[in-house]
Amino acid sequence: MPEERGGHFVRSVERTLSVLRAFSPGRAELTLTEVAQASGLDRAGARRILLTLVDLGYVRHDERHFALTPQVLEFGYAYLSSRSLPQIAEPHLRRLTRELREMTAVAVLEGDEICYIAQVPSPKLLSVAIPVGTRFPAHATSMGKVLLAGMPPERLEARLRSTDLTALTPRTITTREGLLADLGKVRRQGFVISDSELEEGLRGVAAPIRDADGKVFAAVNVSLDAHSASEDSVRREIVPLLVATAARIEADLRLKPPASRPGAPGRVPPPGM
Repeated sequence: MPEERGGHFVRSVERTLSVLRAFSPGRAELTLTEVAQASGLDRAGARRILLTLVDLGYVRHDERHFALTPQVLEFGYAYLSSRSLPQIAEPHLRRLTRELREMTAVAVLEGDEICYIAQVPSPKLLSVAIPVGTRFPAHATSMGKVLLAGMPPERLEARLRSTDLTALTPRTITTREGLLADLGKVRRQGFVISDSELEEGLRGVAAPIRDADGKVFAAVNVSLDAHSASEDSVRREIVPLLVATAARIEADLRLKPPASRPGAPGRVPPPGM
């Protein structure tokens, strides 16, 4: 059932955002037809929006394909800078990675997906780093479950009615009832251990990061081999360190000085700079 919108709702903004969301790490260059299919628009509507975004500098276009330009990063950087979360979280992630020798990360919820905004790779040989900006389905990830569990019940119910709970592995929860039960458990215990739901053999352990009002707005996690330790040892040795890391990030966020000029936070430099 479609979510009801207020009289203020601007459909053209919704359509523009649907076009931007059509692009992803695995679909960086798309034809007009592919954008129209991914955004749910007709070709004429998708073409007008794409060409407008080309004129504004947010999309580039060759003879056949469209792709985002780096200019779209200004939206994400404005948000990240306003929260200062990546800069504040990074030293805490580095400390946790040194202690556990496992990859750590922070993510926020964007639609039905989580988006990585900070990460520190494991020092182990052949470890895999997940770049900032990477997205995964929220229902199949430890950080996604923490973020969904932190939503008000009515918003969560509405979200799950329109979410496609795709199976990524045999252990992915794909029913609304099953996911709600799992999220209730996450809410009660304050953390989650997710085994092989996103990828076979991958275990994610996550805890919430709350703002000054106690609302969950981000999550921090540790990723490790599901066979490297028992769940009991993860609960004893990793969960307390992870929860303490979340608490330290929250404490630093509360100490963050106000912006020197309201409405004009400083830029966050792109990863690697």
